[in-house]
Amino acid sequence: MSLPHAILGVLEARPMSGYELTRFFDSTARWVWTAPQSQIYPLLRKLEADGWIVGEEQVRGERLRRTSYSLTSAGLDELGRWLTETYAEPNVRDGLLLKALFFDLADAEGASSVLAEHVLELEERVSQWSAHRVALVARDTPLLRERLDHRPESEHERIALLKAHVFEYLIDQAELRIRWCRDTMTMLG
Repeated sequence: MSLPHAILGVLEARPMSGYELTRFFDSTARWVWTAPQSQIYPLLRKLEADGWIVGEEQVRGERLRRTSYSLTSAGLDELGRWLTETYAEPNVRDGLLLKALFFDLADAEGASSVLAEHVLELEERVSQWSAHRVALVARDTPLLRERLDHRPESEHERIALLKAHVFEYLIDQAELRIRWCRDTMTMLG
């Protein structure tokens, strides 16, 4: 459900090839939504068949051909419809929390080691998200700059702050989880 709409949202900024979309979902977007190449290419064909995007073959050099996809007005309408649809909270599937339910059966040192490793990973993500948030507020990410190029200047600050706010949420959630992990390590002894 969400990957097609994520692609439509990205293509609203500018046309992209499947390769460019794959790279985008492997970089910044992976923080909020992952999408392997094996899903992106078939989905592009489906979105084109649905009339939400249109592909244009481009030739680069003598042999290199690629298809660049653009959002259609029908795709923009679908994106707008999806954005205003109510959202149901997904069921929780959290491997760390599942393990924590059974930490009473584990060696305290081993369980603490799992938590400590997770804290390190979260701290790295907080660092990345914080840097990206700063770049968004400064309107200094490639896709945001391209999106702002075709949006009224009076909306630029609001657009940048809305995007940065997503990363504030991720940072807040990671910091909460870090505190929870440290509290759990204390309980383990």
